[in-house]
Amino acid sequence: MPQPAVLLTRPLEDSLASAAALAERGVGAVIAPLLDIVPREDPPPLSGVQALLITSANGIRAFAQQSERRDLPVYAVGDASAQMALTLGFATVESAAGAVDDLAALVRQRLDPQAGALLHPAGSALAGDLAGQLAQEGFAVRRYQAYAARPVAALPEPAQQALTSGDVQAVLLYSPRTAAQFRELVTAAGLAAACRPIDALCLSAAVADALEPLAFCHIRVAERPEQASLFALLAERNGDAAEVLR
Repeated sequence: MPQPAVLLTRPLEDSLASAAALAERGVGAVIAPLLDIVPREDPPPLSGVQALLITSANGIRAFAQQSERRDLPVYAVGDASAQMALTLGFATVESAAGAVDDLAALVRQRLDPQAGALLHPAGSALAGDLAGQLAQEGFAVRRYQAYAARPVAALPEPAQQALTSGDVQAVLLYSPRTAAQFRELVTAAGLAAACRPIDALCLSAAVADALEPLAFCHIRVAERPEQASLFALLAERNGDAAEVLR
């Protein structure tokens, strides 16, 4: 019998990376992105910028498509976005290994507000008030909408098939927006009841809250807002990710 899989609803490139990491742990994945990432085509405003602030891998990917600059230091909210910056050729990269508050604290420790502005390539929806926190310390943060995250119109067919057949035992959810989109599309597809036997593994409490009132077998929140903590939820039963999914 095939091993039960987890459902990945992140944008395609992120889901492919997560699926590869899960495969290394012996866990299968069903990829069904709920958001399409569409980068802008015009170049970012870089005059007077001393560093980049990155709160998602999509932000740094979009920036790298719009600009050839790789000399700017990158301060990333977490390890995944930091690793993406390194992969794209940025030489100076530091991770806050946490959430927006941790990134703001890192910037305050490392940078001088008088040395120039900070560019934050992001999407249309932001979690937390990074610019507001740093403005209190005298930093000028330029928010640059580097891409649009467009919701899909219906629950992707792979997700519908997996939920209907019972082939998926958990869904990994990384953002409140994606969780809310999942709730709405599952309900619209008439598959709300199919979620009751499965676990929802959420990157934060805000992600879990966005699922209400959709019912699951368990809704569990990662200890830290990072993918490694989500994977730890899969692996915590007897140290075996596959066992968690049974």
